[in-house]
Amino acid sequence: MLFVLGDYLIIGRRASDIAASIETGVGSGALAPGTLLPPLRELATELGVNPNTVAAAYRTLRERGVIVTDGRRGSRVLPRPATVPRDQMRMTVPAGVRDLTQGNPDVRLLPSLDGPLASAARRHAQTPTLYGQAPVAPDLARLARAGFDADGVAPGPVAVTSGALDGIERLLTAHLRPGDAVAVEDPGWGGTLDLVPALGLRVIPVAVDDEGPLSGSVERALEEGARALIVTARAQNPTGAAVGAARARDLRALLAARPEVFVIDDDHGHGIVDLPLHSLGGVTRHWALVRSTAKAYGPDLRLAVLTGDPVTMDRLRGRQRLGPGWVSRLLQHAVVELWSSGAVDPVAVARSYGARRDGLIGELARRGVRAHGRSGMNVWVPVADETVVVTRLLSAGWGVSAGARFRVVSGPGVRLTVSGLGLDEVPALAEAVAAGVRQVGGGRFD
Repeated sequence: MLFVLGDYLIIGRRASDIAASIETGVGSGALAPGTLLPPLRELATELGVNPNTVAAAYRTLRERGVIVTDGRRGSRVLPRPATVPRDQMRMTVPAGVRDLTQGNPDVRLLPSLDGPLASAARRHAQTPTLYGQAPVAPDLARLARAGFDADGVAPGPVAVTSGALDGIERLLTAHLRPGDAVAVEDPGWGGTLDLVPALGLRVIPVAVDDEGPLSGSVERALEEGARALIVTARAQNPTGAAVGAARARDLRALLAARPEVFVIDDDHGHGIVDLPLHSLGGVTRHWALVRSTAKAYGPDLRLAVLTGDPVTMDRLRGRQRLGPGWVSRLLQHAVVELWSSGAVDPVAVARSYGARRDGLIGELARRGVRAHGRSGMNVWVPVADETVVVTRLLSAGWGVSAGARFRVVSGPGVRLTVSGLGLDEVPALAEAVAAGVRQVGGGRFD
């Protein structure tokens, strides 16, 4: 009735008891990520149960995202979801230190929400939103679809979620099951790198350069069994990468030969970049594009619009109906007002971020320090030792983010968010960075 695996005892006679015993070991850390579980017949013999009982226990664990089974290689414990999200790995910046760690937009470039929210409230007073109405306000759907069309995004229905990460989570669960693999940019957004394993999915890191995911790295990830690919179209966090036309052509050709792969384009930089969008959607059977309002209109405006193939959008909206039901029509109507009134000038916003970003990269280059930031509000600097660089910059009066928040296997680096930076501060910051780092060769982020 027991089996010793390392120093841990697996016990139980029923499938539920065996599964609970293994899950307890995983939760306590006694069974570490990657631990190979015994073959089901061997475990069944030791526990004195039918092999079907162990098979049922393993099936339960797979469905819960605790283990993954890979044919003859057996069943292994999956990496546990991080108990401390990457976003909480940020350090506390002392008073008097310039904080470049937060990743927030420049509040001076955000529009006032007073008018749009008041307009939405008046509209609600005239026509209250009640149960049973369509989840997407018709005006928002029309404007969103027009924006997608203008950017060359493939045709598809429109959905609305509470921000980009909420949308990505719903998209992944619409098609994938625990144990499936997802190709994710590395370095990449910490939220996605946390979310994927939290859903019981496996991360396969994909290398990135200034033009986005490297085609060869994506191909290797697909050959390793990735069932989905998440790509940040523009303003990639933390590197500032943006998928260029040539890279998009290469990736689309690669994906066209693998129509079963689910592709998610994350266009969270919409409204703060002036580079064209090169979407990968429409090549494979299932795809989606997520467009957040957070960076251009304010992080507290929890709304993202999505489009994709009809099956994916139907699954997303169907599952959403069983949870929150819909995203507040008040927020939807406020976004309609913001978009209709031209409250944000994307060209002007992009120019403002670009002046600070490009200015810092140029000043660093003059000091022999390689840095990256093709779009958006972040600059990525490859370094030899993140801890040393962060500490040195902190002592010099600058708080920057250690790259560990954004990496899986790629090389070390630090992220600097320029949104709160004044142009007059750029030379001093570049001097401090140059003094704190030593140049790392190569043109990739690994």
